Amino acid sequence: MKKVEMYSTPTCHYCNLAKDFFDENKIKYTVYNVSADLAKRKEMMEKSGQMGVPVIIVDGELVMGFDEDKLKGLLGIK
Repeated sequence: MKKVEMYSTPTCHYCNLAKDFFDENKIKYTVYNVSADLAKRKEMMEKSGQMGVPVIIVDGELVMGFDEDKLKGLLGIK
């Protein structure tokens, strides 16, 4: 199983779309709320170079925003 992590905020529309996508496809993922967790916010900025969310990491591969096609490819979903 691939390791999926997502940096998000509770009010982010695209973050919620990504969560729905993972849930619908039965993908286990870890969510970091960067509006409440300053250490994870800093970590996200170091990895992505930006403040925008969502930032999704699939087995070390960075996905900026909710890019469903790219996520499907990385996760082997048709």
